[in-house]
Formats: sequence, C-alpha cells, structure tokens
Amino acid sequence: MPHIAVVGSGPSGVYTAQCLVQQQRVPDVRVDVLDRLPCPYGLVRYGVAPDHEKIKSLQGNLRAVLEDERVRFLGGVEVGPALPPAELLRLYDAVVYCVGAAADRRLDVPGEDLTGSWSATDFVAWYSAHPDARDGGFVRGVRSAVAIGVGNVAVDVTRMLARGAAELSPTDMPQAALATLGASEVRDIYMVGRRGPSQARFTTKELRELGSLPDTEIVLDEQELALDPAYLEPSALPAAPRRNVEVLRTWAAQPPEKQGRRIHLRFFLRPVEIVGRDGRVAGVRFERTRPDGHGSVTGTGMYQEIGAELVLRSVGYRGVPPAGLPFDAGHGTVPHLAGRVLREGRVSPGEYVAGWIKRGPTGVIGTNRPCAKETVNSLLDDASVLVRKEPARDPLDALVAAGMRPVPWAGWLAIERAEAELGHALGRGSVKIPDWAGLLGAAGVVS
Repeated sequence: MPHIAVVGSGPSGVYTAQCLVQQQRVPDVRVDVLDRLPCPYGLVRYGVAPDHEKIKSLQGNLRAVLEDERVRFLGGVEVGPALPPAELLRLYDAVVYCVGAAADRRLDVPGEDLTGSWSATDFVAWYSAHPDARDGGFVRGVRSAVAIGVGNVAVDVTRMLARGAAELSPTDMPQAALATLGASEVRDIYMVGRRGPSQARFTTKELRELGSLPDTEIVLDEQELALDPAYLEPSALPAAPRRNVEVLRTWAAQPPEKQGRRIHLRFFLRPVEIVGRDGRVAGVRFERTRPDGHGSVTGTGMYQEIGAELVLRSVGYRGVPPAGLPFDAGHGTVPHLAGRVLREGRVSPGEYVAGWIKRGPTGVIGTNRPCAKETVNSLLDDASVLVRKEPARDPLDALVAAGMRPVPWAGWLAIERAEAELGHALGRGSVKIPDWAGLLGAAGVVS
C-alpha cells in the first residue's frame, strides 16, 4: 500500500491528495497531508478576505477530501532542520511539496522599509488571523492610505480599509483586528497602478464590490483614464478587461457623491520613492507613465506625490527556498520536469512539486487542479521505482518519536469548535483564534 506525503494543505495540496486517492492506476494509495500550521486550507483560510463568504465556502470541498478515509491530516509538522526532505522521503514512498509562494515581491525603491510601509501580505495575514502575523498598528493614526497594485489582493485590502465595524462584525475576522478597523479614521484610500485601466489585473466582480460599499465614494480622473486608448474605445478588448473598463466608464460619468470615505482609483503612476518624515511614511512619490505601444509603459519624467501614513505594497507573490530542496531564485520555483524535482539537472526519485512552488504564483484556485493532475501522473508513471528503503511502518510513529506533536484532524475539529464558542461569547459568528498558543491549546496539543 503506497504511502505518499503531501506537504501543504492549501488547494494545491488537497487537490494533489484528491488526485492520488481517486486514480485507478496504483491501488490502495494512502496520503498524509502535512502542514506547518495546525489548521488546513492554506490561503483559503488565511488569504481570502473575510467578507468573501462564497470563496471561503470552498473549504467545504477541501474538507471532503481531507475527511476521506484514505487521507490523513497532520498539522503542526514543519519540513526543516528537525525533519529534512531526506528524512521525510525515508518515511514515505514519495513526497509532493505544495508549499506555495509565501513571500511578497518588493518595489525596490527608497523608503520601502519605513515604518508604515507594509506588504499587503502582512496586512492580509493580520486581519485573517494567521498565527505568524504581527499587529503592526496598521491603521492607527492613519487618515490616508495607498495600495500599490491593481490586482485582486489590492482590491481586497482597499475594501477592508473602507469597511466599517458593522459590516465586518458578521465575518470570522479576529476580534482585535475588528476593533482596530472598526475604530479606523482612514478617509482616503488610493489604489494605484503603473499601467492603464485596460491592463488592470482585478476581476470585474471584485471591482464592482468597491462601488457597492456604503458611505464610500469612488473617485476617478477621466483625463488620466483617457491616457489608455482602450479606455476610450474598449470594443476590441477581451471580455474581462472590457467589462472592467465599462464599469470604470460608468463610475466616471456619475456626479460626485461626497461620501464619508473616498476610494481613489489611479493609473499610469509608477512608484519611485516612499517618502518619509521622522522615520515614518508620509507619502509616495510617483512618476507619470504612458503607454509605449507594446503593451507596457514608459516614464514621462513628470512626478507627483500622494500623501499617506500607510502604504500597502501589492505587486505579487514570490516563492521562498524550501528547506533542503533545490531552488531557482530567478523564477521563485523549485526546478522540475512535469512536477518531478530536479537536483543538479537530474530527476530526484520520489520528490515532486505542485502548485505555486512548481509554476509560480499564477492562475486562480481552480488552476491548481490540472497542475496537481500533471504531477500525480508523473508520480504514477514512476510508481514502479518508488521503493521505501526501510520496512513499512506508520510515519506518524517516527514523527512523534522525533519530538513532534502533530495536530490530527480531530484537533482541527476542536479548533473549529473553539472558534465557534469564541464567536458566540462575543455575540458574533465563528471568530478565528489568532495565535499559536490559542490554536494548539484548542487542539489539545501541548507544545
């Protein structure tokens, strides 16, 4: 009975486990899904905005896989010095790494490390209750904020900054984040992209949500929008960007509403410096850009500054080197051949990758399905040569013997119950536990 380890319990890891147990080529496969965190679901739990209940409901589909009798969830298991890849491969017939892309891309401009300059990933982790997150006092004393980037994550953080306590209270946002955002005095939020509206990466559904926020005005500069030829004549655009442009054109035609908060959508501005005062963010200096005729932009030598006390950088994710695995720093991925890990250009028997650490941070949640299927097919093609070096035994015994305290599925269910009880005590729905001690205590695991 082949026993496979899948490292990472986000969508790519769970879809990999699903492919393994549903295939018919190699019978009786068992899968252990390992995760560094005591909670499953990866970015579906810790990256999806708390007010996006429909996307968060995908947890139900992932849950069904993890509750399969052939699949075992083991949280709190970290691949690293205490459990290097060579040791993990000794315990299992094969290992599939689905560890995502945990780092954010930097702007590489002066002032990026000033107090008040954060990656959007940091902000999302905080309001999503990731146990590694820091409470950076993100919005305390902030009246104006700049989100750099025009993808869906930038839209998410912009929306979170504009929502009030009444709208956030029904979500599972941790209580401390709710209190902080509910007391926020942010009034102006700028979402800024270096290219034009027809090239923005947000989806139309996400964009429209900004226009439905109560007591919030969308502010647009029609002259700036018109720098994009496709904004003036969108008929030749593909469907998705055309819909985005149509929404922006509709908003631009509406009279100002003078609401309590203002979301400024800005385009053709490239950040060149985060401006500081007394060691803190005071604004962002941008260079005006223009289309270069080849799908990108070029600088114009004209500059403007937007004042702000908070900057959230949302310009993409990047993979980090997984402990003990080869890494292509240029692409932020593990070198592979159809999912087979390559060490010094040669296939490393029994080691595989899937998800963002395989292909880079591209696509949507569903993109992980064909990615996982390709990797699993490679593993199955290799199945005849995957032979464990020791007599078969339960890898869990070896993990416990090594001093680890894995969180089983029952421990995760206990965390869910504790979060429901916490929410009930606070007069809310389920509320996330935001710290390691609280999670492990709820799971019944002594650290």
